[in-house]
Amino acid sequence: MVRSADPASIIVPAYNEGESIAGVVGRIREVLAAAGICHEIIVVDDGSTDQTAAAANKAGAIVLQHDANRGYGASLKTGIRAAQYERIVITDADGTYPVEQIPKILDELESADMVVGARVGQTVHIPLSRRPAKWMLGKLAEYSTGCRIPDLNSGLRAFRRELVQCYLSILSERFSFTTTITVAMLCDNYRVVYVPVDYHKRSGKSKIVPWDFVGFVTLVLRLSMLFNPLKMLLPAAMACFLVGGVKLIADIVLAVLHAKPLTIFILATPMISTTSVILMLSGLQILLIGMISDGLVRKIGQRMPAGYRSHSVHVLSAAAVGNQGAAEKNTVADNKAEDGNRT
Repeated sequence: MVRSADPASIIVPAYNEGESIAGVVGRIREVLAAAGICHEIIVVDDGSTDQTAAAANKAGAIVLQHDANRGYGASLKTGIRAAQYERIVITDADGTYPVEQIPKILDELESADMVVGARVGQTVHIPLSRRPAKWMLGKLAEYSTGCRIPDLNSGLRAFRRELVQCYLSILSERFSFTTTITVAMLCDNYRVVYVPVDYHKRSGKSKIVPWDFVGFVTLVLRLSMLFNPLKMLLPAAMACFLVGGVKLIADIVLAVLHAKPLTIFILATPMISTTSVILMLSGLQILLIGMISDGLVRKIGQRMPAGYRSHSVHVLSAAAVGNQGAAEKNTVADNKAEDGNRT
């Protein structure tokens, strides 16, 4: 069980969710109270035109209001900056995520840098029209990070404020906030754990529109350039070199075959096409840009907060190391004694 001494801030961004917000806040309070977790619930009303703020306030949440609609990511940033506790959980206001899983997610956070509620449970209501785009985006992110990602943009997750504040400048103001933080932490080798959860059918209309997919793809590519540029640019450079090299060889072969008569003066005739030259130079330019970008990333990349120890690194205590060394010495001494007796 999660230690009750470790409090948590629950951040719920909301935009025109007056019908469901009170039920979500009430359910969170019940679950965390039953688990003995000291908490605060912060609802960020992102310029709603209905009774979202009033309903959340009546349900007992701390309500922060934007004067206009600024976006999902902007609401989360507002909540993160206002949170008083180090452990932060985010969830949606539409009732789609099972808040019953929050204690388990917080429990997993004890040994992870971020815990994501992956929508791979038995009951998952994701519209079929979104699944192809979601799959493609996930595969692109997995290639960029080199890690398996069961759910790239789940809105139910927990992390530590100290760590996420290092990324606030690059986190999106819109729906791609969760995609950004997932790719960023995986590229920086932090430990991300996935907890399978259900995903209920939402009440009301979704705020995500189909053309947001283009923005998500652009975001993943931009993040790849920000954290691991060679992974994206090296294949493009190699493709240009390969196609250009094949075209160069074909140009030379065709020039030799059509030379009449075949003399050394063939070297003075046009042989290499403009296409070959452009492809080879393009490959060289892309490769050089990738190398320079990679050097800049390594030079001015994100740094771990002072005093923060990533949970991807396990430290063996000095006492344990001493005991292990003593045990190894005893084993060596026993082996020597046994060899002496045999002699």
